[in-house]
Amino acid sequence: MRWLNYAWKARQTARFRALHYEYRQHTMIPPEVYAANLQATLSVHKIPGCVIECGVWRGGMIAGIAELLGPDRTYHLFDSFEGLPDAKPIDGPAALAYQASQDAPGYFDNCRAELREAQDAMARAGVPSVRYHVGWFAQTLPGFTPDDPIALLRLDGDWFESTMTCLTHLVPQMAPGGLILVDDYYTWDGCCKAVHAYLAQQNLPLRIRQTHDRVCTLAIPHEQPQSVGMAAPQEAQTP
Repeated sequence: MRWLNYAWKARQTARFRALHYEYRQHTMIPPEVYAANLQATLSVHKIPGCVIECGVWRGGMIAGIAELLGPDRTYHLFDSFEGLPDAKPIDGPAALAYQASQDAPGYFDNCRAELREAQDAMARAGVPSVRYHVGWFAQTLPGFTPDDPIALLRLDGDWFESTMTCLTHLVPQMAPGGLILVDDYYTWDGCCKAVHAYLAQQNLPLRIRQTHDRVCTLAIPHEQPQSVGMAAPQEAQTP
Protein backbone atom coordinates (compact mmCIF):
# COMPACT_ATOMS: atom_id res chain seq x y z
CA MET A 1 0.00 0.00 0.00
CA ARG A 2 2.83 2.38 0.82
CA TRP A 3 4.40 2.00 -2.61
CA LEU A 4 1.04 2.72 -4.25
CA ASN A 5 0.80 5.96 -2.30
CA TYR A 6 4.36 6.84 -3.30
CA ALA A 7 3.61 6.10 -6.96
CA TRP A 8 0.47 8.28 -6.85
CA LYS A 9 2.40 11.18 -5.33
CA ALA A 10 5.13 10.79 -7.93
CA ARG A 11 2.59 10.95 -10.77
CA GLN A 12 0.95 13.97 -9.18
CA THR A 13 4.26 15.77 -8.80
CA ALA A 14 5.12 15.03 -12.42
CA ARG A 15 1.78 16.43 -13.56
CA PHE A 16 2.23 19.63 -11.53
CA ARG A 17 5.69 20.11 -12.99
CA ALA A 18 4.36 19.53 -16.49
CA LEU A 19 1.63 22.14 -15.98
CA HIS A 20 4.14 24.69 -14.73
CA TYR A 21 6.33 24.01 -17.75
CA GLU A 22 3.33 24.36 -20.07
CA TYR A 23 2.46 27.80 -18.68
CA ARG A 24 5.94 28.99 -17.70
CA GLN A 25 5.70 32.00 -20.04
CA HIS A 26 2.36 32.96 -18.46
CA THR A 27 3.31 32.93 -14.78
CA MET A 28 5.97 34.43 -12.53
CA ILE A 29 5.23 31.89 -9.77
CA PRO A 30 8.17 29.55 -8.97
CA PRO A 31 7.59 25.83 -9.75
CA GLU A 32 7.33 24.70 -6.12
CA VAL A 33 4.80 27.41 -5.22
CA TYR A 34 2.87 26.77 -8.42
CA ALA A 35 2.66 23.09 -7.43
CA ALA A 36 1.51 24.02 -3.91
CA ASN A 37 -1.34 26.07 -5.40
CA LEU A 38 -2.37 23.09 -7.52
CA GLN A 39 -2.14 20.73 -4.55
CA ALA A 40 -4.45 22.98 -2.54
CA THR A 41 -6.82 23.22 -5.49
CA LEU A 42 -7.44 19.47 -5.43
CA SER A 43 -9.28 19.87 -2.12
CA VAL A 44 -12.28 21.43 -3.92
CA HIS A 45 -12.53 19.07 -6.90
CA LYS A 46 -15.81 17.68 -5.49
CA ILE A 47 -17.19 21.07 -4.45
CA PRO A 48 -19.62 22.41 -7.07
CA GLY A 49 -19.26 26.01 -8.08
CA CYS A 50 -17.29 28.49 -10.12
CA VAL A 51 -13.64 29.48 -9.90
CA ILE A 52 -12.45 33.07 -9.54
CA GLU A 53 -9.00 34.59 -9.77
CA CYS A 54 -8.43 38.24 -8.89
CA GLY A 55 -5.08 39.32 -10.24
CA VAL A 56 -4.48 37.28 -13.38
CA TRP A 57 -1.34 38.68 -15.04
CA ARG A 58 -0.83 36.42 -18.09
CA GLY A 59 -3.17 33.70 -16.85
CA GLY A 60 -0.67 30.94 -16.16
CA MET A 61 -1.84 30.02 -12.66
CA ILE A 62 -5.57 30.00 -13.38
CA ALA A 63 -4.95 27.99 -16.56
CA GLY A 64 -3.18 25.28 -14.55
CA ILE A 65 -6.02 25.30 -12.04
CA ALA A 66 -8.54 24.99 -14.88
CA GLU A 67 -6.75 21.93 -16.23
CA LEU A 68 -7.10 20.28 -12.81
CA LEU A 69 -10.71 21.25 -12.07
CA GLY A 70 -11.93 20.65 -15.60
CA PRO A 71 -14.21 22.22 -18.19
CA ASP A 72 -17.55 21.87 -16.38
CA ARG A 73 -17.17 25.09 -14.39
CA THR A 74 -17.24 28.79 -15.13
CA TYR A 75 -13.93 30.61 -14.66
CA HIS A 76 -14.04 34.32 -13.82
CA LEU A 77 -10.82 36.31 -14.34
CA PHE A 78 -10.60 39.79 -12.79
CA ASP A 79 -7.72 42.10 -13.70
CA SER A 80 -7.13 45.66 -14.83
CA PHE A 81 -4.49 44.45 -17.31
CA GLU A 82 -2.91 47.84 -16.64
CA GLY A 83 -0.53 46.71 -13.89
CA LEU A 84 -0.79 47.32 -10.17
CA PRO A 85 -2.32 50.45 -8.65
CA ASP A 86 -0.02 52.67 -6.63
CA ALA A 87 1.10 51.15 -3.35
CA LYS A 88 0.31 53.12 -0.20
CA PRO A 89 2.05 53.36 3.19
CA ILE A 90 -0.27 50.66 4.60
CA ASP A 91 1.22 48.24 2.06
CA GLY A 92 4.61 48.52 3.72
CA PRO A 93 8.08 49.79 2.81
CA ALA A 94 8.87 46.78 0.63
CA ALA A 95 5.83 47.48 -1.59
CA LEU A 96 6.78 51.13 -1.96
CA ALA A 97 10.37 50.15 -2.79
CA TYR A 98 9.16 47.63 -5.37
CA GLN A 99 7.25 50.24 -7.34
CA ALA A 100 10.14 52.69 -7.09
CA SER A 101 12.61 50.13 -8.53
CA GLN A 102 11.43 50.06 -12.12
CA ASP A 103 14.73 48.69 -13.39
CA ALA A 104 14.72 45.69 -11.05
CA PRO A 105 14.47 42.21 -12.68
CA GLY A 106 11.32 41.38 -10.73
CA TYR A 107 9.44 44.54 -11.65
CA PHE A 108 7.69 42.99 -14.69
CA ASP A 109 6.43 46.39 -15.87
CA ASN A 110 4.51 46.79 -12.59
CA CYS A 111 2.76 43.44 -13.32
CA ARG A 112 1.22 44.77 -16.51
CA ALA A 113 -0.03 42.18 -19.03
CA GLU A 114 -2.19 42.03 -22.13
CA LEU A 115 -5.67 40.51 -22.02
CA ARG A 116 -4.84 38.39 -25.06
CA GLU A 117 -2.07 36.65 -23.06
CA ALA A 118 -4.56 35.45 -20.46
CA GLN A 119 -7.00 34.49 -23.21
CA ASP A 120 -4.29 32.42 -24.88
CA ALA A 121 -3.51 30.58 -21.64
CA MET A 122 -7.16 29.77 -20.98
CA ALA A 123 -7.64 28.62 -24.57
CA ARG A 124 -4.76 26.18 -24.10
CA ALA A 125 -6.40 24.94 -20.90
CA GLY A 126 -9.44 23.93 -22.96
CA VAL A 127 -12.23 25.31 -20.78
CA PRO A 128 -15.21 26.70 -22.69
CA SER A 129 -16.77 28.97 -20.05
CA VAL A 130 -14.40 31.82 -19.23
CA ARG A 131 -15.46 35.36 -18.40
CA TYR A 132 -13.04 38.27 -18.31
CA HIS A 133 -13.78 41.20 -16.03
CA VAL A 134 -11.44 43.97 -17.14
CA GLY A 135 -10.92 46.94 -14.83
CA TRP A 136 -9.92 47.82 -11.29
CA PHE A 137 -11.48 45.62 -8.61
CA ALA A 138 -13.35 48.58 -7.13
CA GLN A 139 -15.11 48.97 -10.50
CA THR A 140 -15.78 45.34 -11.43
CA LEU A 141 -16.57 43.60 -8.14
CA PRO A 142 -19.40 45.69 -6.61
CA GLY A 143 -22.66 44.24 -7.86
CA PHE A 144 -21.00 41.12 -9.26
CA THR A 145 -22.90 37.91 -8.49
CA PRO A 146 -21.77 34.65 -10.08
CA ASP A 147 -24.36 32.18 -11.35
CA ASP A 148 -22.96 29.57 -8.95
CA PRO A 149 -21.34 29.84 -5.53
CA ILE A 150 -17.56 30.16 -5.55
CA ALA A 151 -15.77 26.83 -5.04
CA LEU A 152 -12.28 28.31 -5.36
CA LEU A 153 -11.19 31.91 -4.94
CA ARG A 154 -7.59 32.83 -5.66
CA LEU A 155 -6.49 36.31 -4.63
CA ASP A 156 -3.39 37.86 -6.17
CA GLY A 157 -4.13 41.55 -5.61
CA ASP A 158 -0.93 42.40 -3.71
CA TRP A 159 -2.03 45.55 -1.85
CA PHE A 160 -4.33 46.22 1.10
CA GLU A 161 -7.16 47.98 -0.74
CA SER A 162 -7.25 45.48 -3.60
CA THR A 163 -7.29 42.48 -1.26
CA MET A 164 -9.90 44.03 1.03
CA THR A 165 -12.16 44.81 -1.93
CA CYS A 166 -11.96 41.21 -3.13
CA LEU A 167 -12.65 39.75 0.31
CA THR A 168 -15.55 42.11 0.97
CA HIS A 169 -17.42 41.31 -2.22
CA LEU A 170 -16.53 37.66 -2.79
CA VAL A 171 -16.24 35.84 0.54
CA PRO A 172 -20.01 36.09 1.19
CA GLN A 173 -20.52 34.24 -2.10
CA MET A 174 -18.27 31.29 -1.26
CA ALA A 175 -19.67 27.77 -1.44
CA PRO A 176 -19.67 25.66 1.72
CA GLY A 177 -16.49 23.61 1.61
CA GLY A 178 -14.83 26.11 -0.74
CA LEU A 179 -11.28 27.38 -0.50
CA ILE A 180 -9.55 30.76 -0.66
CA LEU A 181 -5.92 30.98 -1.82
CA VAL A 182 -4.13 34.21 -0.88
CA ASP A 183 -1.01 34.57 -3.01
CA ASP A 184 0.60 37.59 -1.40
CA TYR A 185 -0.08 36.95 2.29
CA TYR A 186 3.58 36.21 3.03
CA THR A 187 4.97 38.74 0.53
CA TRP A 188 3.32 42.12 1.11
CA ASP A 189 2.33 43.70 4.41
CA GLY A 190 -0.83 45.22 2.94
CA CYS A 191 -2.23 41.89 1.82
CA CYS A 192 -1.56 40.31 5.21
CA LYS A 193 -3.19 43.24 7.00
CA ALA A 194 -6.26 43.07 4.76
CA VAL A 195 -6.85 39.38 5.50
CA HIS A 196 -6.67 39.91 9.27
CA ALA A 197 -8.71 43.12 9.13
CA TYR A 198 -11.48 41.49 7.12
CA LEU A 199 -11.73 38.42 9.34
CA ALA A 200 -11.84 40.63 12.43
CA GLN A 201 -14.42 43.06 11.00
CA GLN A 202 -16.72 40.23 9.95
CA ASN A 203 -16.09 38.16 13.08
CA LEU A 204 -15.27 35.12 10.92
CA PRO A 205 -13.62 32.17 12.68
CA LEU A 206 -11.68 31.08 9.60
CA ARG A 207 -8.21 29.63 10.24
CA ILE A 208 -5.26 30.74 8.16
CA ARG A 209 -3.32 27.71 7.03
CA GLN A 210 0.03 27.53 5.30
CA THR A 211 1.53 24.89 3.03
CA HIS A 212 5.22 24.13 3.31
CA ASP A 213 5.73 26.25 0.18
CA ARG A 214 4.19 29.37 1.72
CA VAL A 215 0.75 29.29 0.17
CA CYS A 216 -1.87 30.81 2.48
CA THR A 217 -5.30 29.15 2.45
CA LEU A 218 -8.64 29.81 4.16
CA ALA A 219 -11.03 26.87 4.17
CA ILE A 220 -14.75 27.58 4.22
CA PRO A 221 -16.60 25.22 6.60
CA HIS A 222 -19.04 22.71 5.15
CA GLU A 223 -21.60 23.14 7.91
CA GLN A 224 -23.68 26.14 8.97
CA PRO A 225 -22.71 28.35 6.03
CA GLN A 226 -24.99 31.22 7.03
CA SER A 227 -23.29 31.59 10.42
CA VAL A 228 -20.11 32.76 8.73
CA GLY A 229 -21.73 34.68 5.91
CA MET A 230 -21.35 32.03 3.23
CA ALA A 231 -23.73 31.42 0.35
CA ALA A 232 -26.02 28.54 1.20
CA PRO A 233 -26.57 25.92 -1.51
CA GLN A 234 -29.69 26.43 -3.58
CA GLU A 235 -32.57 24.10 -2.74
CA ALA A 236 -34.94 22.83 -5.37
CA GLN A 237 -38.37 24.45 -5.29
CA THR A 238 -41.29 22.11 -4.76
CA PRO A 239 -44.51 22.84 -6.66
